[in-house]
Amino acid sequence: MPDFSGWSPWINAGIFLAAAAVVWWAGTRLTRYADAISEMTGLGQAVVGMLLLGGITSLPEIAVSVSAGLTGSADLAVSNILGGVALQVVIIAIGDALLRDRTISSQVPRPTVLLQAIFSCLLLATVIAGILIGDVAVLGVGLWSTAIVLGGIAMFWLVSRYRKNETWKADPQPHLDQGEQEGKPDGLRRAMLLTCGMGGVILVAGYLLAKTGEAIANQTGLGEGFVGATLVGAGTSLPEISTVIAAVRLRRYTMAFADIFGTNMFDVMLVFLIDAVYSGPPVLNGQDSFAAVGALLGIVVTLLYVAGLVERRDKPRLRLGLDSWAVIAVYLGGVVALYFLS
Repeated sequence: MPDFSGWSPWINAGIFLAAAAVVWWAGTRLTRYADAISEMTGLGQAVVGMLLLGGITSLPEIAVSVSAGLTGSADLAVSNILGGVALQVVIIAIGDALLRDRTISSQVPRPTVLLQAIFSCLLLATVIAGILIGDVAVLGVGLWSTAIVLGGIAMFWLVSRYRKNETWKADPQPHLDQGEQEGKPDGLRRAMLLTCGMGGVILVAGYLLAKTGEAIANQTGLGEGFVGATLVGAGTSLPEISTVIAAVRLRRYTMAFADIFGTNMFDVMLVFLIDAVYSGPPVLNGQDSFAAVGALLGIVVTLLYVAGLVERRDKPRLRLGLDSWAVIAVYLGGVVALYFLS
């Protein structure tokens, strides 16, 4: 891949905007394909949103993290992940604003997303524990990193089985009108092929977004950790923004939450992948209070939406639910704190 840092900031900005447009286009179509797959397979919005949307929209983070780990920029790789987790939760507030007369957290009929949110917080807490306690390498990979990926796999398995034991009474899913049905594939094989195609598009365009965003930010003189947590995190979060907006417009509110929480679980598990490709000591040993605060911020904003999902207040205030307003306020305060820690 070319060295974007040696290019003009204007060229990088042009590539960034073009890649953003491509990611947006692919993300909106990906949601329709995932919705079709959930209906054809009977897996449900929560599982498909977590595994399919969450996995595919994590591809840019995978590309950036592996690239950073191989080049020795482990701090950037980890801060990109931890900063992106909190930012991706804020994306739910964008979907909340689209509803106007009701809150998005009151429209989720199944409790599966609560389990996903809690597991996401547990993985982030494990990262914080590894940073504070210190890690020990075994076969070139830290024990805490290994615990994160194994725990994540177990959590995905538990969520995929939990849909059979749901206890909330689900409201009937609204039927889509003819206009909303347009663009949805008419067969499972076609849906899977189109999904893979959009995944490839998002991987390439998302990687270009992240690398040009990193180059632009470095050319402004901002710190590497702050860049990873904000600008690069924002670039790699664009797939989630487009898929969440598309899911809300399709009235697939469970899929919107599952996409974000599933993506965050995948992203935290990338600590293991970074550790595996990094030639130095365990990556968590090289992290400081900046990374720990980034992970803590992700936990707090996630739990605020857990509270909203449990409380299920359906009357918005200034177009947003109280949980969304709280998430935005906490995130902005966290970004300020991260800036002074960078």
